[in-house]
Amino acid sequence: MNVDDPNAHHQALARQLADPGVPFSEIADRLDALETTTRTAVVRRLGGREQRLLFERAEGRRPLSLVDLVPADRKDLEPVRHFGRNTLPAFRIFEKRFCRPEGESPDRPEALVGYNHQTMSFVTGPGYFVAVEDPDRAEVLIDYTRPPGRVASGWPRVRSNERGLARFVYGFMVDRLRSVSGTVTVGSAARNGRELGSYFVLDREA
Repeated sequence: MNVDDPNAHHQALARQLADPGVPFSEIADRLDALETTTRTAVVRRLGGREQRLLFERAEGRRPLSLVDLVPADRKDLEPVRHFGRNTLPAFRIFEKRFCRPEGESPDRPEALVGYNHQTMSFVTGPGYFVAVEDPDRAEVLIDYTRPPGRVASGWPRVRSNERGLARFVYGFMVDRLRSVSGTVTVGSAARNGRELGSYFVLDREA
């Protein structure tokens, strides 16, 4: 296998995901071993079935905290980019950008703020959210129903997710995010508490 070939790594990862006999730790190890740009390219090749399998297999495997999304060495309001792909009919390639609000503990923040960066944001809105740790499970909830306060410099103006076209994309939604590897996470979207069967996968910048 060419160590820099994302297609070959994607095919190998897809085979691991489809085989229930492959330990989840081997999937995580494969992703962690990849060079950063290759790993992001592999993540952005994962299709709908692969993302669903990844989400299901990630349940209960690795704890996820807010510090995994915005490391403690980042400054308050310093953006952290997570490169992703989702299973929606359109706008599949996107980013979630997170930052830690002012006044939060770098080592144990209670919340992060963020938005979705994609080419049609001028139509759908930026999809702002507040991210918190699930009190019952070692996962993170991305809550689009909670508008953030101050956000990072240069980010779009904060807009409601309950108005205009944003209502149909982000309205009444809370995503659940699970850890896959050191930088990779996988999520599932729910609206009004109902799972939508819509998934996304992210790779945090180095």
